[in-house]
Amino acid sequence: MTRPPTIRSGILAAALVLSLRIGGADEPVPVWHDPTTWGLEGQGWVGDDLAAPFDRLPAKAERIVRPAVWNLSRHSAGICFRFNTDAAAIHLRYEVGGERLAMPHMPATGVSGVDLYALDDGVWKWVDVTRPKERSTTHAVEGLEPVLRTYLAYLPLYNSTTRIEVGVPEGAAFEPVAPRAEKPIVFYGTSITHGACASRPGMAHPAILGRRLDRPVINLGFSGNGKMEPEIGALIAEIDAAAYVIDCLPNMVAEEIEARAAVLVEELREIRPDIPILLVEDRTSANAWIRRNLRERHASSRAALIRTYEGLVTSGLKGLIHVPGEPLLGDDTEGTTDGSHPNDLGFQRHADALEPILRQAVGMD
Repeated sequence: MTRPPTIRSGILAAALVLSLRIGGADEPVPVWHDPTTWGLEGQGWVGDDLAAPFDRLPAKAERIVRPAVWNLSRHSAGICFRFNTDAAAIHLRYEVGGERLAMPHMPATGVSGVDLYALDDGVWKWVDVTRPKERSTTHAVEGLEPVLRTYLAYLPLYNSTTRIEVGVPEGAAFEPVAPRAEKPIVFYGTSITHGACASRPGMAHPAILGRRLDRPVINLGFSGNGKMEPEIGALIAEIDAAAYVIDCLPNMVAEEIEARAAVLVEELREIRPDIPILLVEDRTSANAWIRRNLRERHASSRAALIRTYEGLVTSGLKGLIHVPGEPLLGDDTEGTTDGSHPNDLGFQRHADALEPILRQAVGMD
């Protein structure tokens, strides 16, 4: 069996010998570990660049982007961490910053939950998700086979994370796994990229694609605010990525696309001349078949993106990929919660449509 990847820490080794008990009870208090000490994955900026450890944009962005974008960037969508353990029980305790744990169309498990996966013969498989009922949550995943495995924990999609620890019983092996050094795939988009309305954080399509492609991903979805703004483009260009996925059309109309799409692409190309850029059309709303206004909006926004794409290609820009929107949710109208936002089925289909395109773009095929 191939040993899971690991990094060592003297502090961690010392922590493993702690034996803490409450009131003489037979059950030991878990030995707790803070993933910020070995590194989170899914962030384009780290350390002193951040205002808080679980932010998605750097602190300087507060002075650059609109307040709505800044506030949404405090959500921990796409941020994750990995560790190895052979523990029969894994404990998660964490706190979110927002009072709203759930939304009318999205459960607390997705908005504010922590989602746990494990690697099994090279395949990521789901293990458990927390079920938050208040801002502070402690959750035990028990009855696990005591085999050394690599685990992956995704942080909440639509809430900020203010702290998190993972605990295992005294005597269980625990090894932190450092963030991967490979270039990430960066997703910039709307509430759909942000993760609405996945039932749990691991079901948003950027997370699904990260597991399938075995690549780090960075989620820069901003609910209602994916507008192809040059301020965001300048920040994204700071990230040396494997690919940029621009998926903003659900928040834009044709006039905005005509005005901003080429500017954004040229901004990225000036700094990152060789990184593939995917320009993704809007998904087809599930009820567009019966609502003419939605069909007309899809048609106009897609036409605007195609005109922009063709103009950029004609001007000589390389590495641009146009992604049709029609296949993203399937054609049976069952891929959303509300006509617009994908359910888990819709996110799987979104990932299915993007996966072969990204594989080719990043040189995996």
